Amino acid sequence: MSGAALAERPGAVSDPLRARILELRAGLEHGLIGCEGLVERLMIGLLTGGHLLIEGAPGLAKTRAVKRLADGLDGSFARIQCTPDLMPADLTGTTVWRQDAGTFEFLPGPLFHSLILVDEVNRAPPKVQSALLEAMAEGQITVSGTTHPLADPFMVVATQNPIEHAGTFPLPEAQLDRFLLHVVVGMPDEASERKILDLVEGELNHHGEAMPVKLSVTEVLAAREAALKTYVSPALKDYLVRIVAATRTDSAAPELRAAIEHPASPRGTLALMVAGKARAYLHGRDHVIPEDVADLAADALSHRIGLTWRAAAEGLTTRGIVAGLVQRVRAL
Repeated sequence: MSGAALAERPGAVSDPLRARILELRAGLEHGLIGCEGLVERLMIGLLTGGHLLIEGAPGLAKTRAVKRLADGLDGSFARIQCTPDLMPADLTGTTVWRQDAGTFEFLPGPLFHSLILVDEVNRAPPKVQSALLEAMAEGQITVSGTTHPLADPFMVVATQNPIEHAGTFPLPEAQLDRFLLHVVVGMPDEASERKILDLVEGELNHHGEAMPVKLSVTEVLAAREAALKTYVSPALKDYLVRIVAATRTDSAAPELRAAIEHPASPRGTLALMVAGKARAYLHGRDHVIPEDVADLAADALSHRIGLTWRAAAEGLTTRGIVAGLVQRVRAL
């Protein structure tokens, strides 16, 4: 959508910085056929400083999406391929003795970059997941008793494969809660897959097109500040709270609440609010609307609730439960 068209919409936000953000989004979508939802979630993570967990079968462009995002940013990028023999020091770095200088020197690991892709995070052992948790939660790393601050901005995008479980270590609830959004990537339809063939064939013959924009760290931080200033009305805040509270009480949907063993905490409410702000900013609005909340509710809340054993045995899913709650809880 053009800037002129956006400016005509009620409450639209039009400024050069936001135009640069939309250029980045368009560049991502150009190289990722049929992945508009994933692209929007990546942009939301960038604009909120939140971390993303992307789940999908192999071959669905999860790694490609993050690499393409890195190509559009001026910050540093690192990719970590998780394996069962990975050690915490492989992520955080380690302290080594420099005999010539007679001192210890800290050699930073790949987490000391702005954008981190952690591929197949559930293949990393618990100690590695714990080290990653501190980095995501605190924006710092402690090695040999010394705490080192991480880059700003700092964003972790982790991927996991839902169809292979041998040799994996399921992420604990505390780890899952640190992700702003849990994005599930599905299979493309026939039309999208046909376009993917043309895109890849063109890249093989003529190399891939470069990203049309390269955002500086200053621009990213400024866009983040602007997005987080998006207005949330008191009525919409009430709507947010009622959705999350429905995972704890029987007021909205007793039969759905009965399927939940562990409800969402207030962190889920906060995640849904800031993600809604970023989505509104991307759509050219200076305020959040109920559609922003409804669209992001499953991604923001499904990994923060746990089902009863009976509900799981009956084939219910957390995403389905959240979708049901959104249908029952109406905006005022």
